[in-house]
Amino acid sequence: MQRFGQIIRLKPEKYDEYKRLHAAVWPEVLAKLREANITNYSIYHRGGLLFAYFEYVGSDFATDMAKVGDDPRTHEWWAVTDPCQQPFEGDSQGSTEGNWWLPMEELFHID
Repeated sequence: MQRFGQIIRLKPEKYDEYKRLHAAVWPEVLAKLREANITNYSIYHRGGLLFAYFEYVGSDFATDMAKVGDDPRTHEWWAVTDPCQQPFEGDSQGSTEGNWWLPMEELFHID
């Protein structure tokens, strides 16, 4: 199992919309994440920042993430969630381009 932490900004005016969307994530999107060996996925908010944590339990992360990236329903989901977010750096225009959420370095963990 591999743990991942990621961060991105949440546009202040989009807080309510983002919260509403994630209170009822589309079943097809959740199914695709599970199919891609993603487990224990959480998103937290504080002070305009979104922090995501998930665990990857597969053996080929790049291939599994490519499957998520090729999924039409996931693209539809990103089309409604990406406008709520603002990347920290770079010129990415959304999840389909990559470099949207920034990876974080794990400094501590205890089981």
